[in-house]
Amino acid sequence: MRRWTGGLFLLLLTALAQAAGVQVQGARLWAAPDSTRVVFDVSGPVEHRLFTLKNPDRLVIDLPDARADAALLAAVRPGGIVQRLRSGARNRKDLRLVLDLKGPVKPKSFVLKPGNKYGHRLVIDLYDASASAKHKASSASKRKSSHTAKLRDLVIAIDAGHGGEDPGARGRHGAREKDVVLAIARRLAKLVDREPGMRAVLIRKGDYYVGLRRRMQIARKNRADLFISIHADAFRNHRASGSSVYVISRRGASSEMARWLAARENAADLAGGVSLDDKDDLLAEVLLDLAQTATLEASDDLASRLLREMRRIGKVHKKQVQHAGFMVLKSPDIPSVLVETAFISNPGEEKRLRSAAHQRKVANALMRGIRSYFQANPPPGTLVAKNAARRHVIRSGDTLSQIAQRYGVSARSIKVTNKLKSDRLMVGKVLSIPARGG
Repeated sequence: MRRWTGGLFLLLLTALAQAAGVQVQGARLWAAPDSTRVVFDVSGPVEHRLFTLKNPDRLVIDLPDARADAALLAAVRPGGIVQRLRSGARNRKDLRLVLDLKGPVKPKSFVLKPGNKYGHRLVIDLYDASASAKHKASSASKRKSSHTAKLRDLVIAIDAGHGGEDPGARGRHGAREKDVVLAIARRLAKLVDREPGMRAVLIRKGDYYVGLRRRMQIARKNRADLFISIHADAFRNHRASGSSVYVISRRGASSEMARWLAARENAADLAGGVSLDDKDDLLAEVLLDLAQTATLEASDDLASRLLREMRRIGKVHKKQVQHAGFMVLKSPDIPSVLVETAFISNPGEEKRLRSAAHQRKVANALMRGIRSYFQANPPPGTLVAKNAARRHVIRSGDTLSQIAQRYGVSARSIKVTNKLKSDRLMVGKVLSIPARGG
């Protein structure tokens, strides 16, 4: 009898759960510069249909056999292009969610299975439809002005890992990877913008998530000369410590080249502007391989310089540049590196990562590595290349400090650039003058 009663109780619970359908248990909103993400926490897998309406602009999301707490959803703070979130019953058993918008959008949606601390989720990404027209006009204006400018700025794409729904690794005392790497990225961006002839582009400027391939696209859209992704490592052993620098592995690079070959109409940039539409498979592969090989060599050079600078401010976890298949490193035409600044899972390093003083040290180290790389590899048509070409013939009475003052650089940078072991100068010797800020 007890077994029969228990079985009946389970059947009743199952029936009640099915009758209740899917429950929308909460909602969150993340605003990025070019999109707004709305995330709905749901009790289980959910089907959905969405469509847009005009006058006024709004997005409608229908969830069959679903329920929600209207007060809970109404309490969601608006942001980005979303003005308000409303909900209501439809057909007595379905749920209709309405997002009141500031303007037209191009929506994309997908569902996520449980992972980490989150359960089932419905994710809606809203892209500002009016922003695309503005971007085209802005791009045309920039192209026009670039023709009149004699020297272009070097563009440094700085990618703070994770963000928004993805906090990254967590320290034992509450530090989140997404927060500390964004702080370091912002400090590095300020240093880059102060550097004559350089301009920083932050891949994400706030606490929101950017897809991995989208990060590459942002760098390419801004015609970045290099891409540096900043992270904080974690390991189950809390004693693990030190920084590491990664570049793409050959295997990862090969898989990305195959992807580009499959879309030849988009691959002209990689082959120096040469269209691959009319090239056979072998020739197209050779052209892309030449471009990618140069990028890989540049990435290795940049990574070595960054690792050397990171070693100056603390322990390194690996003494050599590491190779891995990180998605953000796969851009075939931009030298790309990923820096694990420290282990946030190590309590001592977590404390340093949260320190403004240590964040400045890391940003300064990365800036020195970037500066060193471009001084050795100045792209033609840039102010850095112009400064790098400066030479000084030592004359009688010259001192290192006088030369440094004349060119607006430090005496130390002149010594480093010319590998001088002392301040003594030889008349007639030609000194290479580094870029300002060295």
